[in-house]
Amino acid sequence: MKLIILNDYDQVGEWAAKYIRNKIRRFNPGPDRFFILGLPTGGTPLGCYKKLIEFYKKGEISFKYVKTFNMDEYVGIARNHPESYHSFMWNNLFKHIDIKSENTHILDGNAPNLVEECDSFEEKIKAAGGIDLFVGGIGPDGHIAFNEPGSSLLSRTRVKTLAQDTILANARFFDGDLSKVPTMALTVGVATVMDAREVMILITGVHKAFALYKAIEEGVNHMWTVSAFQQHPQTVFVCDEDATLELRVKTVKYFQGMMHVHNKLVDPLPSK
Repeated sequence: MKLIILNDYDQVGEWAAKYIRNKIRRFNPGPDRFFILGLPTGGTPLGCYKKLIEFYKKGEISFKYVKTFNMDEYVGIARNHPESYHSFMWNNLFKHIDIKSENTHILDGNAPNLVEECDSFEEKIKAAGGIDLFVGGIGPDGHIAFNEPGSSLLSRTRVKTLAQDTILANARFFDGDLSKVPTMALTVGVATVMDAREVMILITGVHKAFALYKAIEEGVNHMWTVSAFQQHPQTVFVCDEDATLELRVKTVKYFQGMMHVHNKLVDPLPSK
C-alpha cells in the first residue's frame, strides 16, 4: 500500500492525472489491446479530470484505445438529467477527449430490470479482461462508490438504498430539496473494485480525515468499506494535508519519507 501526501486538492488532482497518464502510456494500448479504466464521479476527481483533459490537448495522452467503467449511477433520474452521472462524465471528461462513446460504460438507472443491468455490468467488465486501474473517491463515512457503511466486502454490482447522510450530502446538487434527491442507486461492489489489478483512492479535505485514519491505521471493517483496500496488493491512496489530520505523526512522517520514491511514478515519460 502506498500513501501519497500532497499539499492541497490541486496537487492531488495533478498527481493522480499524471499517474493515470503514465499507466496508459506504459501500457501502450492499441486496437486489440485496450486499457481498462474504472472511474468515479463527485467533486474529488474533478481536478484530476481537468488535468487529463489538459494532457490530452497537449498530445501527452490518447483515450482512443481506453475503455471506461464508472462506479455508480442514480436510479430513476433521466440519463440527460444535469445531475445524472452520465451527464457528469460527459460534461467533465468524455466530451473533451478522444474516447469513443461505445467504449464508455455507465450503469443504467432506468433499466427495466435493475438486477439484470447490474449482472450485465459485471459480465462486461469480465469480457473486457478486467479493470487495469480503478480510480475512486470516498465519503466522510468511508464509503467507496455507494457501498455505504455495513456493505459486504464481498459485494458485487447491485441496487443499493442510499443512507440518509448520503442523501443529505447530495441535496446540494438538487437545489437543496431532499424530495428531489434519488434514494437508490446502482453501484459496483467492494469486491468488484478489489478485482481490479490496481486501485487508486483520492481523499481530500479535513471532513474525510477520520475516514482516512480508518482506512490506513485501523483494521478492515465493513462499517468503513474503504478499509478493504488495505488487503489489495496494489493500492495507492492519494490525499492532501488536510485529510491526514487524524493520522499519527509517525504515520505521516513515514509516508512523507517515501515521497522521493513515489514521485518517480509520475515523472514525464519519454516521447515516442
